[in-house]
Amino acid sequence: MQSFRGAAGEWNALISSLPNPHLLQTWDWSQVKAKYGWEPIPFVWNGQSSMVKGQPVAAAMVLKRRIPIRGLGARLNILYIPKGPLMDWSDEPLRERVLGNLQSFAKRQGAIFLKIDPDVVLGTGIPDSEDSVEDNGGQAVMSALKRRGWIFSSDQIQFRNTVVIDLSAPEDEMLARMKQKTRYNVRLAGKKSVVVRVGSTGDFSMLYKMYAETSVRDGFAIRDEGYYQTVWRTFMESEAPRCEPLIAEVDGDPVAAIFIFFFAGRAYYIYGMSREAHREKMPNYLLQWEAIRRAKAAGCSLYDLWGAPDEFNKGDSMWGVFRFKQGLGGQVVRTLGAWDYTPKPFWYKIYSEILPRVLDVMRSRGKSRTQQALE
Repeated sequence: MQSFRGAAGEWNALISSLPNPHLLQTWDWSQVKAKYGWEPIPFVWNGQSSMVKGQPVAAAMVLKRRIPIRGLGARLNILYIPKGPLMDWSDEPLRERVLGNLQSFAKRQGAIFLKIDPDVVLGTGIPDSEDSVEDNGGQAVMSALKRRGWIFSSDQIQFRNTVVIDLSAPEDEMLARMKQKTRYNVRLAGKKSVVVRVGSTGDFSMLYKMYAETSVRDGFAIRDEGYYQTVWRTFMESEAPRCEPLIAEVDGDPVAAIFIFFFAGRAYYIYGMSREAHREKMPNYLLQWEAIRRAKAAGCSLYDLWGAPDEFNKGDSMWGVFRFKQGLGGQVVRTLGAWDYTPKPFWYKIYSEILPRVLDVMRSRGKSRTQQALE
């Protein structure tokens, strides 16, 4: 394990060469987080066998955040590797080397915990359904983590499960894979004069306001406008990775929008927003179809719809959104989720008990501030 000393483009190219590279492991994402209290620490592992000796075989962009406890702030911190580390997780010697090095690093840093949530697949399809398939490799990784003392985290930062659309098929075939009602609504939006355009940085304020309206209507908390402007601008000003907003309009009036991110042959749908006006014209369906077409045209092989329920039942808060995504013809992918290594069990217990309460207060205040700003 060695520190990475290269430039941003070199890091992104390096991780693009590894199995299953992810947007959240890019240099650009780490720089966004650096502006909000995290210290990025990139590491690389080179191969040891004769065939790959000296070549990068694993990488991890570690994010470090100090915990401001009086008298202890300089020594206590948390570490997080979003959607990493990146490597061939089926390579047991490499996996053991990487995990061992990271655990030693967490101890040296005085970390309360080190959190990882790599995209290691446990299975595809909804559990217990006809199309459900379990992945033995993912199950083996989970067993290995348990043996090494890692624990399944109660704080799942990213979605454990998602819906992924295969973009390798022709457009007519991708339309045919959609649910009949979804396909009908895509065509209905076009007939109802919904028009989709690519947005620019000049649309940011309007898009944030629409996102705020969506959060108040649907009951979820969002950050302040500055945070999203930082994310959007960072990736719109980059070539790889990059992002673009797609805006649906009716008679020139913006009614819905999504942000699509692109990296290493995969597109990601991360932010979505809409207004009450013209919802009957189904702008969100046409937005997603345009995103699929643009991702395919950009050379992407997969479109990640970013999120599916933890438990696949109608009582899950994500069920309605999941049914919408499922209608687009994608496949459910279930992954390992977040796991924590805890060098300081005492502080980890305290942190785990206090954090949910703090987050509840912060979300409540955030929702109130968003509502007041709209009013």
